[in-house]
Amino acid sequence: MNIQENISLKRYNTFGIDVKARYFVEITGLAQLQKILDLEAYPKKFILSGGSNMLLTKDIDALVMHINLKGISIVDENDDDVEIKVMAGENWHQLVLWTLDKGFGGLENLSLIPGNTGTAPIQNIGAYGVELKDVFVSCSAMEIETGELVAFGHEACEFGYRDSIFKNEAKGKYIITSVNLKLTKKNHTLHTGYGSIETELREKGIVHPTIQDISDAVIAIRQSKLPDPKELGNSGSFFKNPVISRKAYEKFMKKNPEAPSYEVDEENYKIPAGWLIEQCGFKGKRFGEAGVHEKQALVLVNYGNATGTELWKLAQQIQKEVAERFKIKIQPEVNIIK
Repeated sequence: MNIQENISLKRYNTFGIDVKARYFVEITGLAQLQKILDLEAYPKKFILSGGSNMLLTKDIDALVMHINLKGISIVDENDDDVEIKVMAGENWHQLVLWTLDKGFGGLENLSLIPGNTGTAPIQNIGAYGVELKDVFVSCSAMEIETGELVAFGHEACEFGYRDSIFKNEAKGKYIITSVNLKLTKKNHTLHTGYGSIETELREKGIVHPTIQDISDAVIAIRQSKLPDPKELGNSGSFFKNPVISRKAYEKFMKKNPEAPSYEVDEENYKIPAGWLIEQCGFKGKRFGEAGVHEKQALVLVNYGNATGTELWKLAQQIQKEVAERFKIKIQPEVNIIK
């Protein structure tokens, strides 16, 4: 058990924020995880996975447990479907590529999303018309207080838009150790109607796309809009797209008829947060070492030496100006560690 002291977390978070962990340990097995949780010498513990959905604003005065559990296995299959078990430390995009290589459908629209598989249910990650909940079967999670493994089925996870029980009642109580997903082996359901997928396919001359074609299109679109965290620190979409009531939507559209929108259901509509931010003039703006990406206003970036506090102040300024101009509150998709 190699517990290190005063370790920089810069390489462990996609924003590239240089804060320190008072103590740090790499978790590679379930027995080791149980043993670490039981250590009374380190009463304060902090869970770190892929570091793609967090903004660190200060040093972590605790034992940082980096969840690096690995492994992908098939647990059940028939002629039509397959259920796979994925350990929490597996990189999400590498998982997507693995499923495509096997000919398994369901994750292609979720290509190139940063982070690890263990955090996917927490956020109910989604992109281009597909969410994790669409393929989710269950997950195993270790209860921090007892060290016991608990199974969470689909219903128990209480999935919502970028939301789950792990962001609410179960927040801080469990560590997800593995995720089970159900994917298709044939007769794949293709989702091409969201965003620019159809345009991308058309430009490539693809009339009858495969799941690989969908993935390639999504990757091309994301790479054209989103910076590589290895080159420019970021956490993908920083804000959630706000969902507003029909009454608020009608009022909003009367003043902003050119605004894009998506119907969620009969009573609710989604307004792209990126559009709102861009209208407020933030797109491409730089504030010292922090800024808003030039191609996608949803993405806050670290130009090299920004602190988490500087990025959070920028995010709050964006929230304030969007609320003042449009009377719409936008909330962070990223977990702010204060």
